[in-house]
Amino acid sequence: MSLKRPSKITDVLKIAKACIDNGNYRPTFHAECRQYERDITLIDALHVIETGYRVPSRDEYKEEFNAWNYAIEGVTLQDDKTRVIISFDEDLMLIITVINLVKR
Repeated sequence: MSLKRPSKITDVLKIAKACIDNGNYRPTFHAECRQYERDITLIDALHVIETGYRVPSRDEYKEEFNAWNYAIEGVTLQDDKTRVIISFDEDLMLIITVINLVKR
């Protein structure tokens, strides 16, 4: 039996910022590995989420988690263009992965 696909969240950035303000966020193990490989700190990822913009065309439904992943792009504190993929699990924001958009 497959679960009904949830609706996409419309105010992703507002909810993401509230999660950051309340400390209700955590990177997944995958994100922690990519942060290390790509030299992007958690502070950088949070900065992108707080100051960046949504890219709805990059949103992706993950059937195995019955959840939407949302793409946010912006710049890190070092001014590197970066994409952060997030999802939500009840009141918790999950940082799924981080991607450098410009090679150094």
